[in-house]
Amino acid sequence: MKAFFFVLNREELLEEILEVFLEMEIGGATILDSVGMGSILAHDIPIFAGFRQLMEGSRPANKTIFTLIPEEKEVPLIKAIEQVVGSLEEPGNGIAFTLPVDSVYGLRGH
Repeated sequence: MKAFFFVLNREELLEEILEVFLEMEIGGATILDSVGMGSILAHDIPIFAGFRQLMEGSRPANKTIFTLIPEEKEVPLIKAIEQVVGSLEEPGNGIAFTLPVDSVYGLRGH
């Protein structure tokens, strides 16, 4: 079992991404509103206001989705996500990563 995290930079694609999860029979995901460090530095901390020009065109907010998945779904899920957002090797399309999970408490069937 793995914890799967995906930072979606384009909020307008959230519905399509959730459809991918459902099609792959992955449920129970949690979705958080999130903001990157660069955005906070550029917009909220005056000393770093010069970063604003560097950040032009970047998105001020994104969505972070996390859930538990069986190990065998990791690669197919990444490929399906890339069908929606484009290659994760390209900047701005999002970030995905997994972590091993040793134990799970509080979920039915686990």
